[in-house]
Amino acid sequence: MKAIWNGQILAESNDTKIIENNHYFPPESIHKEFFDSSDTHTNCPWKGIASYYTIKVAGKENKDAAWFYPETKDLAKQIRGHVAFWKGVEVVE
Repeated sequence: MKAIWNGQILAESNDTKIIENNHYFPPESIHKEFFDSSDTHTNCPWKGIASYYTIKVAGKENKDAAWFYPETKDLAKQIRGHVAFWKGVEVVE
């Protein structure tokens, strides 16, 4: 699977985890140079507190377009630290 935005591959892995129709990419599969930490956090009742990244590619910014769970509740431990995408980021094979 590949995560692509603004013509750039942000992450690539054959080992994503699918939860609620989202592909969660292993942390080592993301190209960190395109990711800036965000102060945004949300709470999922069964996964835990999500943190976000803003994606920056070729002078364009996609605020909070990626999220991850640095710590998870027990039911979601398989995605701890994995990164998922939305806000126009394409996830394709």
